[in-house]
Amino acid sequence: MNVQDTLVRDVMHKGCTCVKHDATLVEAAKQMSEECVGALPICGPDDKLIGMLTDRDIVVHCIAADKDPSTCTAGELASGRVIWVNEDAPIQEALDEMETHLIRRIPVIDSERQLCGIIAQADIAMHLDGAKTAELVEVISKAEPRQSLAF
Repeated sequence: MNVQDTLVRDVMHKGCTCVKHDATLVEAAKQMSEECVGALPICGPDDKLIGMLTDRDIVVHCIAADKDPSTCTAGELASGRVIWVNEDAPIQEALDEMETHLIRRIPVIDSERQLCGIIAQADIAMHLDGAKTAELVEVISKAEPRQSLAF
């Protein structure tokens, strides 16, 4: 696909599901396992996006921090800083956000501000040319590991 003519909705993985903010990390890990994913958007009580939860977050910010994953919730690990892109935006906007914030996946919202999909590096690789994929992977992979929540 040509980057200039491609919209986020053309590349995103549709049907992304949230983990509820009050779900325990054990429940979230089971959901990740069932869906074969390493990250889930976190939705608040109003079903609006409030963050992202990764398998790494569970390990680093819960288990390694001596917290109990059966009582610690997804909402507790929501960083309060939500990076997202609108489904009608040009794909370049999503690429720019991913590179700027050094993130491997970005949630997609619709005009009602509801989660409607997600874009991961794999989606970029499947839909865009190799040069764009290589550029994104290079920028993100060269970044130093962060202590903050990484998604």
